[in-house]
Amino acid sequence: MTYDEALSFWYGRINYEVRSAQPGDLKLERMRALLGLLADPHERVRVVHVTGTKGKGSTCAMLAQILRCAGYRVGLFTSPHLEHVEERIQVDGVPITHAELAARIEEVAKAVRQLESDGTPITFFEIGTALGFLHFCYRRCDVAVVEVGLGGRFDSTNVCNPLVSVITNVGLDHTAQLGNSLEEIAFQKAGIIKRRVPVVSGVTQPGPRDVVRKVATELNSPLWEVDDHALRESQALSRSVVLLGDHQLVNAVGAIATIQRLRESGLSISDTAVVRGLKTVHWPARVEVISTRPTIILDTAHNEPSAEALVATLRTNFPTAGHKSVVFAVSADKQYVEILRILAGYFDRFYLTKYGNPRAVPPERLAAALTEVSPGKPFAIHLKSGEALAAVRAASGPDDLLCITGSVFLAGELRALLSRFDS
Repeated sequence: MTYDEALSFWYGRINYEVRSAQPGDLKLERMRALLGLLADPHERVRVVHVTGTKGKGSTCAMLAQILRCAGYRVGLFTSPHLEHVEERIQVDGVPITHAELAARIEEVAKAVRQLESDGTPITFFEIGTALGFLHFCYRRCDVAVVEVGLGGRFDSTNVCNPLVSVITNVGLDHTAQLGNSLEEIAFQKAGIIKRRVPVVSGVTQPGPRDVVRKVATELNSPLWEVDDHALRESQALSRSVVLLGDHQLVNAVGAIATIQRLRESGLSISDTAVVRGLKTVHWPARVEVISTRPTIILDTAHNEPSAEALVATLRTNFPTAGHKSVVFAVSADKQYVEILRILAGYFDRFYLTKYGNPRAVPPERLAAALTEVSPGKPFAIHLKSGEALAAVRAASGPDDLLCITGSVFLAGELRALLSRFDS
């Protein structure tokens, strides 16, 4: 199988990142059946399993980098990708190569066809999950950090038996799939907790926190919470993190608590490795500074908590910024009215656009929503994201700030264009 054939096969599957699905549709039995035909690679690698409404990707990146600095060969599975699908599956910071992807997909495809001959549909994300576990086994990873794709309880990655389960936080996102209350969403995310497996939780709201505590108690799983005490206790180490934003300090404290649980499981990880990992971690498009004159920020905030964190970070880190503009596009399943309300409290002008994915909200609809939540707020409509970027660049002076946010799809679409402004 060539690389192009492998991609064609993979992208030819039902893609639950495009098509809405209920958690009940995401059955784990077919995931286990698929992995069983591949000799159960998920049982042959040690795993740290991470979920959460926001911050799970950053937390995964921190954990992977700390473990690398401790001398381990580390797999990292995340989603979605920014520019290239290979970014989802990395070993020691290097994405799976085209040749490796083609070879692994060829193996996975045989198992997929066998299952599908019995009428069992296999999805894009399920194939990606199998591909990740298989690649980590071939590369003989010492440990793999695995990010949940959606929710947790019915997510394809939830077939693993991890060393530690991590829940970064709970907020309103993917409500059609996970529920309309924080407690319902917490229950879905707490589905990654395994019997007697340690849990690190950053869930702080009383209702959702009680849900996580209840599930952990029922499964006799030791629970460590990232509370005020933990924040104070880990303050010195967490301050090493280079990613911008107070929310990243909280993520760092969660990562440090997870590292302690890994130490208790037998892994050797020094404080020096923790500091080096936090100082050298790179997680693109999370309040990423692309340029300084003008200040250009690439971000992926796509829900209310992440939008609030973005605005707070910009206020703190760029207090003298001049005119503040935002290029914004978002998927239709997001709470974009509330996201716009949050962003309108900071940005002076909006450049509303869309990206090349059917999930994108038409910019005209965004304009109507913006007018509703912030009457009189200046905006421009651009049917192509590249045109929006060109327009905001032309209108920005050296002391101004411009931010691209709203979706991983938007960040990935504009990243190549932004690279020319790197300073």
